[in-house]
Amino acid sequence: MIQLNKIVKYLIYSDLIFYTGWGLISPIFALFLVDTLKLTAFVVGMAAAINLVARSLLRVPFGMIADKSQKKAYYFMFLGLLVSALIPVGYILSKSPWHIYLLQAVLGAGLAMSTAGWTGIFAKYMDKGKESTEWGIDAVAVGIGPGIAGALGGLAVTYFSFNLVFIAVTIIGLIGVFILPLIKKDVMKNQKGTGKLFIHHEIRRLKKRFH
Repeated sequence: MIQLNKIVKYLIYSDLIFYTGWGLISPIFALFLVDTLKLTAFVVGMAAAINLVARSLLRVPFGMIADKSQKKAYYFMFLGLLVSALIPVGYILSKSPWHIYLLQAVLGAGLAMSTAGWTGIFAKYMDKGKESTEWGIDAVAVGIGPGIAGALGGLAVTYFSFNLVFIAVTIIGLIGVFILPLIKKDVMKNQKGTGKLFIHHEIRRLKKRFH
């Protein structure tokens, strides 16, 4: 059985829950824009482009700020994920392409911010010698969860409505967000660099082995 330290474990839980929620709507979002809002294929393409471009352009600047301290990284991770979790509520209220474009830009910015903080903290607290394994576990979590959710989202829209699914995505996303305060004290305790964090984990494992 693979043993994960608390911070890595809860970061993966947060990722799994948050992105599983978004998996409910990601495969069918275009259908919502075309069939429900009566928008065009051009709007669908623009919405996707705005999200990806905003996320890509802001990722490095946010990362540079998050690298300055673990406090900044934590708050970037938390606030970015919180903003992103609330976006589906905006979809319910949307009436025009400009509403969708604005929401997609904010979503891209929120995900860039949260990813900048999340990856920095995850990298610093990974267990030495298990880096590839722990990145792999997170990749599995954000692959399988949303994959299953995609099918469930399609069923939910078929038998209920897009609005109900958007509300579910927001609730599930917020659960993922509010896992993060469970590790806040642990993250804030150590503002040192990566090397010293690895030493800290090595000492902790040795203490467990010999006691």
